[in-house]
Amino acid sequence: MIGLHLVLIEQGRVLLGLRAGTAWCDGWWHVPAGHLEEGESFLAGMVREAREELGIALEEADLVVAHTVHDYDPKTRESRLQVFFTADQYAGRPHVAEPDKCAELQWWPLSALPEKLVRYTRQALICILRGQSASTLGWPDAG
Repeated sequence: MIGLHLVLIEQGRVLLGLRAGTAWCDGWWHVPAGHLEEGESFLAGMVREAREELGIALEEADLVVAHTVHDYDPKTRESRLQVFFTADQYAGRPHVAEPDKCAELQWWPLSALPEKLVRYTRQALICILRGQSASTLGWPDAG
C-alpha cells in the first residue's frame, strides 16, 4: 500500500484536516491524503487526491517529494510507504471537498502542531523541517 500526502505550508503554517466518518483515526488531524489507485502514477494520484479532498488543481510538475516514511504496524504486520509531497503553487482555494471524511480544515503553526496528529504525519513534518528525505517508523530495527 502506498499512501499519498500533501503538505501545504504557508507563512510557517501547515494545512491539516480533522478526520471524521472514516473509522480510522477519526478525531485526529492529518495532512490531506489518500491511497494510490491501481493503474495510476504516484504523481497523478496526488493530483487526484488534492482535487477530491481539497478542491484544488495541482500540476504534476509542481509536486516535490519532500519525505517518505516506511511505516510498519507490529500489530497487523503490515508495512506501508507514506509519500509526502509539497507544492508551492496550485489553483483554487483549499476547502473541505469530502465532508464525509473531513470535519474541518485548519492552518496550524509548524511550531505548535496539535496533540492528536497522526503519528507518521507528525514524524514526516518534523523530518521535512530538518531536511531529512526518508525515515522509518514502527520497525523493530528502526533507530
